[in-house]
Amino acid sequence: MLREIYIKNLAVIKEAVIPLNNSLNIFTGETGAGKSILINGINAVLGQRCTKDIVRTGCDKAVITALFTDLSEDVKSKLDELGVAHDGDEITITREISADGGSVARINSRTASASLLKEIGAMLINIHGQHDNQVLLDSEKHLHILDNFGGDNTLLEQYRESFRELQQTARKLGELKKLEQSRAERSRYLNEVIEDIGALELEENEDEQLEKDYETAKNAERTIRALNSAVQLISGEEAVIEMLTSAESTISGYTDNNEKLNALYERLCAAEIELSDISSELAAVADRVELDSGKLELMSDRLSEINRLKRKYMCDCNELCKLYTDSLAELSKLDSSADEIAKLSERKNELLHTVTAHAKALFDYREELAKSFSERVTKELEFLNMPNVVIAVRHEKGKLTLNGMDTAEFLISANKGEEPKPISKIASGGELSRIMLALKSVIADKDSIPTMIFDEIDTGVSGKAAQKIGIKLREIGKVRQVICVTHLSQIAVMADNHLMIEKKVIDERTETHVTQLDFDGRVSEIARIMGGENPSRLMLDTAVEELEKASRI
Repeated sequence: MLREIYIKNLAVIKEAVIPLNNSLNIFTGETGAGKSILINGINAVLGQRCTKDIVRTGCDKAVITALFTDLSEDVKSKLDELGVAHDGDEITITREISADGGSVARINSRTASASLLKEIGAMLINIHGQHDNQVLLDSEKHLHILDNFGGDNTLLEQYRESFRELQQTARKLGELKKLEQSRAERSRYLNEVIEDIGALELEENEDEQLEKDYETAKNAERTIRALNSAVQLISGEEAVIEMLTSAESTISGYTDNNEKLNALYERLCAAEIELSDISSELAAVADRVELDSGKLELMSDRLSEINRLKRKYMCDCNELCKLYTDSLAELSKLDSSADEIAKLSERKNELLHTVTAHAKALFDYREELAKSFSERVTKELEFLNMPNVVIAVRHEKGKLTLNGMDTAEFLISANKGEEPKPISKIASGGELSRIMLALKSVIADKDSIPTMIFDEIDTGVSGKAAQKIGIKLREIGKVRQVICVTHLSQIAVMADNHLMIEKKVIDERTETHVTQLDFDGRVSEIARIMGGENPSRLMLDTAVEELEKASRI
């Protein structure tokens, strides 16, 4: 429990040591005296966000230290898990907030993160402020409250374990189906590649050679005509050889006595022989050139198909050959997940059956719980001066979620004869405070959080209702440490430990002081709450009477 709080330079609190006991601790004081600062200080050691604005003006930092004693086994186990020592079953948590905006947290002098403080703090203190009443207005939180009332989460944990396994199985099944679909799509693509390229039986650089052969074949006819024309020009009628023969005959009779002319004659004869040989070879070449229009068409079609695939797969001929080889290899390695998908589908159906069975058992348990909850809370509210109130739980089946297959919403009828309606629609501020106190009361012995803090639980109530709230707080204080900030004397008189928060001006600066009151101090403070400053003797006597009456309750 929270045994002591030390505060230094926190807003208007210069320095304060606040002792607390293990039952009902009440803080009172004038409006604006600094009660909210106390709550802010406790929130700080619980890891809540702090701003530099709360540092006392002119100071380097604010320091809040909380001493917790009589640690529960749950808290000690968590501390052991986190490696935090707890000699003597106690720890101190310190939070320093610098004026420059930084902050440092420590547990037993060991530096700790704000998240670690939150984790530990959630097991040490439960703070209820006015904003917590909003939980009652949010029907999505009601199922959690109902479970807390039950105090036994065995069925819920059993359900959640099977539900999470169902989620994991469904997720894995979905992933495998997507993978199988991806594999099927990849397989179709690879088969298309293999069918496209394999049908051509391509060879490397085939397209380049084929283009050359095609160009050659396409020019065959013109080549033959050119060669035959050349043969005719050389050896045809009135062609070159014919002319050379005439030239030879013309000069042959004059070569005997003229060596130079004879040499020219011999050259003409050699030229005739050479031209005749060239003509023969040209004719032979012409004979060897093929004129196969069918083959030309085949080459044209093959080139077109190769170029189509090059465009389709955006690569050259050699890369098409590699793509074909790689596709064959990859296709052989693709595994099917069909067997695993079938097994997971079967497991999913089994788990769905199990989860549904667990959800039904949980629903039935909560159905009985809701009846007991309604009776207990209604009884508490009757005590808290709401005699005609009826609390009901609208408990219905819905879709499977992490919390079960059911939903719960609290309904209230504050007036006799009226049908219960959602709390969010009809409850006033005072009713919300009392309903929340009733809830806290019925679950006080269900959880292991040792300290409960109520910040202005008295909102919207007065008179007899306030007295009943005070009695209920004292009752809770028998099983839990209770810390309460109040403006009402009916609640303040119930304190086992009464602390007064007041402002004083010292050396031209405002300071907030926290004083633990003895009986006389309590009399003065109770009288001030009832009648204002400078209470009369009658008011002081009334305060004594109220304190004595409270001690007998």
